[in-house]
Amino acid sequence: MYHDKRFQLDLYFPMVAFNDVQIKQAKTGSHLLVGRKKFQDIANRLNQIEPEVLSDLAQRLEQGEHIRTKTAAEQACYELLEDLEHAGARVQGSLTTKKYMRNEVWSLISFKGAPSWFITFSPVDVNHPLCLYFADNAIKFSPALRSSDERLKLIAQKSCCPAARFFHYMSESFIRNVLGVGADRPGLYGETDAYYGTVEQ
Repeated sequence: MYHDKRFQLDLYFPMVAFNDVQIKQAKTGSHLLVGRKKFQDIANRLNQIEPEVLSDLAQRLEQGEHIRTKTAAEQACYELLEDLEHAGARVQGSLTTKKYMRNEVWSLISFKGAPSWFITFSPVDVNHPLCLYFADNAIKFSPALRSSDERLKLIAQKSCCPAARFFHYMSESFIRNVLGVGADRPGLYGETDAYYGTVEQ
């Protein structure tokens, strides 16, 4: 789609860019945490934490054990983890963001009721002319018949950018045209009162 694809074709650019975004978000979350009134309590917990207890809890949690805190040291470790969650809440892909998403889903169900539909869709990028257009260098969109080898080679030699753009476009099209959100008509399933979408990770 674009003549200059140096960033799209760089194998390390997506990882470096995403890492930079995560660092920025983590710094923002940490800055907001420092500004809170209870930051001094958090600092004291960091200084007084017992590494042996924290390591033992981490190993037990990794094994899937359900832990009930029995000592003050264990309680302090859990409070510290809860404090650190506030910094990770703004970082994309962190466990805290997934936890917050689950809370959002439950809140939406509590407010709107149980969902009527559970829909999973998976657009096939290697067979769609739009994704092939994103991966190609042509400026004008002109679908062409390609063999299976040509399609796979075109997608495989490029970066993940064409597939990501294609998935984003298809997701927005699904929300607007199938669900009817933002459109001046009902969706395929009728009037959409609410929806929540996620990507499998």
